[in-house]
Amino acid sequence: MLTFIGLGLYDERSITLQGKDALDDADQAFAEFYTSFLAGATIDEVESAHDIDITVRDRAGVEQDPEPILDAAESGHAAFLTAGDPMISTTHVDLRLRALDRGIETRVVHGTTAQTAASSLTGLQNYRFGKATTLPFERSHGGDGVPASVLETIEANTERDLHTLVYLDIDRENDDYMTGDHAADLLSEAGLDTLGVVVAQAGSDGPTVVADDLSDLAEQSFGDPLHMLVLPGDLHPLERDALEELAGAPVDT
Repeated sequence: MLTFIGLGLYDERSITLQGKDALDDADQAFAEFYTSFLAGATIDEVESAHDIDITVRDRAGVEQDPEPILDAAESGHAAFLTAGDPMISTTHVDLRLRALDRGIETRVVHGTTAQTAASSLTGLQNYRFGKATTLPFERSHGGDGVPASVLETIEANTERDLHTLVYLDIDRENDDYMTGDHAADLLSEAGLDTLGVVVAQAGSDGPTVVADDLSDLAEQSFGDPLHMLVLPGDLHPLERDALEELAGAPVDT
C-alpha cells in the first residue's frame, strides 16, 4: 500500500486528521521537499509531532530511483509525504502510476494547496483564476529578467479578465526562495504596471497579505517564506472591497 499524504502549507500541524491517521498507520514514511516545503517546521519537528522516522528523497531519488519507496509499499504500508497536496506535481502522479503498474494499491489524502489559500486570503474569487505560472530566478533559466512564457501567461489571463497566480522559485540546493518584493521588481522591470498581491506565510497563524502596485511592492518586505504573488484581472466590486479590507489595496484600485 502506498498512501500519498499532503502535509498542508506551513508546519507540522497543517496535516489533516485523515492524513495524520494514515501516517500513524504507515510502516515507513518517505518525503520530498524539492517541489515545495514546510517553511514553519523542520523535518525533526514533523517526525517528533507524528512519532515516525521520515526518509527524505531528493528529485533523483523519486523520479529516477523510486525502488526503495515502491519496495516498502509492496511489502507493507508506505506513506509518501509532500507539502501542500500530493498530486499537484506530475512527479507524484508518475510515482503513483509506477506503483499501480507493480500491482500496489494506492491512496491519496489531500492537503491544502497554495492556490486555494491565495484565493481565500485575498478574497479573489477562485473560479476567476486562469492558468498559473512560476517565476524562476534568473540563474535558474539562464537569462535576464522574466521568461517570455511567464509574460505570455499573464497577458493571456489579463485579456480574459482572469487573475494570475504566480508561484515563486524555490532553490533548495542553495536554501533560497524568491521573495514577493523580488518578484514584483522583476515583473515591474519587465514592463508590467499593474496591481499585485503578495501572499506570504500562508497556512500560518499570521499570514501576510499586501496589495499595491508592483513598483511599490518591490520596495517592501514581507517576512518569512514562502511567498507567492497574485496579479488580479478586472475586479468584481466584492473583490475590490476584499482587497482593500484584507490586503490594504489602494482605495482607487
